[in-house]
Formats: sequence, C-alpha cells, structure tokens
Amino acid sequence: MKNSSESLLSVNRMINIAHRGASGHAPEHTIKAYELGEKMGADYIEIDLQMTKDGELVAMHDADIDRTTDKTGFVHSFTLKELKEMDAGSWFNLESPGAAQEAYKGLKIPTLQEVFEHFGSDANYYIEIKQPDESPGMTAALIRILKEYQLIPAEREGAIVIQSFSKESLLEIHQQEPDLPLIQLLSYKQPAQITERELSELREYATGIGVNYLYLNESFIKDVREADLLLHAYTVNEKREMNALINWGVTGIFTNYPDRLSEVLGK
Repeated sequence: MKNSSESLLSVNRMINIAHRGASGHAPEHTIKAYELGEKMGADYIEIDLQMTKDGELVAMHDADIDRTTDKTGFVHSFTLKELKEMDAGSWFNLESPGAAQEAYKGLKIPTLQEVFEHFGSDANYYIEIKQPDESPGMTAALIRILKEYQLIPAEREGAIVIQSFSKESLLEIHQQEPDLPLIQLLSYKQPAQITERELSELREYATGIGVNYLYLNESFIKDVREADLLLHAYTVNEKREMNALINWGVTGIFTNYPDRLSEVLGK
C-alpha cells in the first residue's frame, strides 16, 4: 500500500495506539478503556481477538480468562453467553487501587461487533489475531464482520490495521483483501536484527512490523525504515523511552498510557 501524507500510516507520521485501550487507567479491552483511549488522544483502538466456543470474536488478550475476569478457563471453552456473565472489571480495581473506579465493577467482555457498534466508522481500529491455529475460522470471521460493518474497503487509508504473529493468517488476509494494511509481529529475545532477504519477503504482504521495544535499537529501526516498512513498537509506558524511540525513527507506539504519548507528541 502506498502511503499518502494524509494517511494514518504515512511514513512521516507517528501514531498513538491505545494498547488494549487506555489500559493503564481502566480495565483492558473494555468499552470504558477504549473510550478513555480516544479521549486521551490515541489514533487507534487496539483490539486483541479471541474466539469463543460458539464461534464469536471477543476482545481479550489472553487465551484464558483467569487474569481479567472472576472466573478461570480458556476463552474457547466458553460460549459467548457464559463469558457475558463474567466480571471483567473488578480485577483492575484490586490491582490498580490508584486508578480504581466504582464504575469498573462488573464490566463485560465486548464482542468485536459491540465495539464497532459503539465507536462506529469514525474510529480507527488496530486488530490483532490471537492464537489463530487454536481457533480455525477466526480470520474468515474477522473479514466477514469487517464487511458486515462496511469497514472494508476502508473510508480512510489506515482506518483498519490487522496485525499478528501468524504469517499464515496475514497471508490469508492479504490474498482476500490486498489493500488492508498488515503488520507482521516479530518476536526477539535479544537485540533485534533483520536481513535484507527477510525485509524483502515482508514487503510482499506487510505494511510494517511490530516489535517489543525492549529489543529495538537504532540500527534495526534504520534498516526497517530504509526498506520502506513501518515500525510500531510495543508496549512503551514511560516518556523517556517514547522520546528515544521517536528519535530513532519508529512510526508508531503502543502504550497503556496514551495521554503520556499525546503529551510527548505535543497534542
């Protein structure tokens, strides 16, 4: 995809991605967290997708519900009705007493459709496909729902971005919807390095890559940018690191505190 200067994905623009919503201030992947992210100046609502036992797509980072609800088990072992009976907010009040609010108690896990219905076509969505191998049909369901809500083809370049660690899932999407911007997540356990061949292969289907900021370095970022790929760093919560990454040339930052990044960007 070619990037216009007005595009959210312009190489000359730095985007603010509310990681799981404004998850430093509200329970992650709830409507409250997404609303707060928008108010704090985020360019994107980030949605991690898991699939329920009955084939519904819900906003949830972990494969299990243990950390962010009052129950235990894997998302794929529950129906949507069962998930909707769970409390997805009270845990945050216990873990983050300084940000706790009474309104967070009893919050529900939203479906992808509910997020789209709430925020509409004016919002920008950054969607991650999680564990697609364990949930056959997830990619097809995502494309179907995006079409159902008339979000593809997108009204604005970059209004919808899809990311995944699964190259196979991204290639599947690219074959069906070649104009959708795709971000290939890459995992490193040491300072990031990448070859020209790898960059060339990525450019065949991806608009950019996503990398844990802890393993980024200026040389790596330079190589990626010179290959005409975007680079989105996750998950950066301190202003010092935000400034350093911006100076190195990243084109987007995931943060639990989009208000902090907005301040760094002077918004």
